[in-house]
Amino acid sequence: MQGLALLGIVLVLYAAAVFYITVKKPKAIWEMKKIKMFINVMGEKGTVIFFYAWGGLALILGIWLLMK
Repeated sequence: MQGLALLGIVLVLYAAAVFYITVKKPKAIWEMKKIKMFINVMGEKGTVIFFYAWGGLALILGIWLLMK
């Protein structure tokens, strides 16, 4: 397995984890200091949009690396 393919798989798994955290909002993770800082700065809806955008970017890059 090539290094870029492995990175692609990791990015796809990372995107799945980000989407899971955003949809389910586990209390232990959603109450972390860093997440609370995001919520204070961007609001809850802005934080969710940011996570979706970040997860989408990771998913697109991961798929692109897998196809390369």
